[in-house]
Amino acid sequence: MRVRSLWVMLALLAACGKQDAAAPARIETRVRLARAATCESLTRQIQDTATRQMRAQMDEWKRGFVYALPAAGGAAATPAAGAGPASYSTTNTQVAGVDEADFVKNDGTRIFVLAGRTLFAATSWPPQSLAVAGKLEIEGWPSSMFLEGDRVVVFSSIWTVPQGGGMGPPSGGATVGATAIPCPSQGCYWGWATNKITVVDVSDLSSPKAVSEVYLPGYSTGSRRVGSSIRLVLSDTVRWPEAIRWWPEYDPALFQDKDKLAAAIGALEDANEASIRATPLQSWFPEGKRKLPDGTAIDVGYNCGDFYVSNAPERLGLVTIATLDLAHLDAGVSRASIVGEASVLYATKDHLYLASQHWWWWPMAGQRDWTYVHGFDIADPSEARYFGSGGVDGHVSDQFAMDEHEGYLRVATSTVKLSDPDPATPGSFRLELGSRLSILAAQPASDGGSTLALIGEIPELEAGERLMATRFLGVRGFAVTFRYVDPLVTLDLTDPAHPRKVAELTLPGFSTYLQPIDGNHLLAIGVELPLLSDGRPDWSKRSLELSLFDVTDLAKPSRTRQALVGTSWAYSEALWDHHAFNWYQPDATKPAGLLAIPFSDWVQPAPSPWWTGFVSDVRVFSVDPASSTAPIAPLGSLGMNDVYIQQGSGDWTWWYRPWVRRSVMSTDQAGTTFVYAVSDAGIRAAALPHLDVPLATALFPNVR
Repeated sequence: MRVRSLWVMLALLAACGKQDAAAPARIETRVRLARAATCESLTRQIQDTATRQMRAQMDEWKRGFVYALPAAGGAAATPAAGAGPASYSTTNTQVAGVDEADFVKNDGTRIFVLAGRTLFAATSWPPQSLAVAGKLEIEGWPSSMFLEGDRVVVFSSIWTVPQGGGMGPPSGGATVGATAIPCPSQGCYWGWATNKITVVDVSDLSSPKAVSEVYLPGYSTGSRRVGSSIRLVLSDTVRWPEAIRWWPEYDPALFQDKDKLAAAIGALEDANEASIRATPLQSWFPEGKRKLPDGTAIDVGYNCGDFYVSNAPERLGLVTIATLDLAHLDAGVSRASIVGEASVLYATKDHLYLASQHWWWWPMAGQRDWTYVHGFDIADPSEARYFGSGGVDGHVSDQFAMDEHEGYLRVATSTVKLSDPDPATPGSFRLELGSRLSILAAQPASDGGSTLALIGEIPELEAGERLMATRFLGVRGFAVTFRYVDPLVTLDLTDPAHPRKVAELTLPGFSTYLQPIDGNHLLAIGVELPLLSDGRPDWSKRSLELSLFDVTDLAKPSRTRQALVGTSWAYSEALWDHHAFNWYQPDATKPAGLLAIPFSDWVQPAPSPWWTGFVSDVRVFSVDPASSTAPIAPLGSLGMNDVYIQQGSGDWTWWYRPWVRRSVMSTDQAGTTFVYAVSDAGIRAAALPHLDVPLATALFPNVR
């Protein structure tokens, strides 16, 4: 559960006032997590951190900065019924054997889709028999799920708005979704998020039923599944006391006298601290709930011993690794919680890593981005055990920037440093951008535990450029950085203590996702950006592009094929979500394969009515790095224009997106491949040789 911040821009007229809080804490180079010794010590830690954060925030306003206020062709042959497909695509994941949640899941004969507030279950094999078999309404707003045998695990968010419209954070706990207070007529400004885990039995597709329901405070940072073990990482914000006030009562005179304003804020800080010190532990963090089969709800409370406290300065919050073992549902959920924040999750079969940023409190010259990395052992399917922490320069942009290989954790980061303040403009800084690689390894610590120590590094991948995409392949690494052009940087990681930047291939535009298709080739999606005469990118001529890179020789990377797709208006969700990038190899022994991506574009000039000019489909390409004539070749598209025009009629909403967002591919015993396009409106299937002749369409009714 997390409080959504109320962003209020305050342009103060007062000059800089005297600082009441201590200067921002320096980076902690020997970061560690310590288990809370007692509930009393945990309470003091939370109160101390809350006081420091409150005073730092309010002192910033004395300085006069604009700041954010925290508040909380012909017909194709069809396969015979009976046997399942010879092979099929599944959710695109980073690590083999570690599943990632998505809103579409399939197992070759069944496709499950979350659309609106409903879980739809469809029979998908043979493809000509595609049909919706059953559905189940999910409480809250479902976003993603896992499929394990005949169990579907759905994650949904439930928004709880406190009484009175949400003008100040409550001191109490979570509510089970059914008792959440709805938004008042004047609107919602903030609230609490609860993440519900619904385990659904889908053994009977016509009648899916919930067999377990757990409500946990927080919103999802990410999740992973290894076998029957589900790991859900939740982020939450503490419940500030109701008495906390972030700004003095309005008085025009305060803005005319900086000393009075500073004194008023100072007095308010003292009153706020008194409220913080008087607030007990149970009021800072809400409990969760678990619904029993008879409908009664029992508390899923925290144990003080489940909390870890960092010695590094991180913003006050709560990060929880919740573990649910589907093989032992009756055991409920176990939790390991960190008092702090986390932004990126990366996991292998045995380890789970969380990245969180250093908190500077307010900006000062000389500061730079820094990320703390906390490692947990998840080999036990029923719990997560902390084993060590480390730190790296810069910030981690996504999960692909982290990779574990033979005991070494490689972390690619974009770096930002504040320097050279302009004396004529107080509070202004110049940003120095860059990118780097750090390699960490677990080593014994002096306290008997272990730490993630820095073993090797490449201090600068590309100066002045930020990372756009990263991928590791054994002892090799690849990074894409961007400013005006796109260098593909190759890395030799054979010696973890001495990693090397080998070469770079510079191209216009940038790639946003890199997919290894064999040991020597990368398939990428990105944006082509022609350059203007002055060397800057021409965004008016941007194009969606696919690229095939040969990285056999790290010293001589090359792009062997580029394919531009659509107009300058073209877009694909696969640009920023790898789950939409469907790389499928029907014959795993061959490097050749198929790529399907969701695609949207606009017909120019726009027809009337406007929505008839919208193009949405699945684009399918053959990819064969051994081909000298067509390494990337378009094979056609499977669209649902008639569906979204009929169903949407231009009346689209944020919970009903009729464009195609995912795809599934299956191959029968005879070698024919079939493509399924998935949208909020339904599923459509066609044979690859004849994508323009759908075999079947299953519509989802009233996805609201």
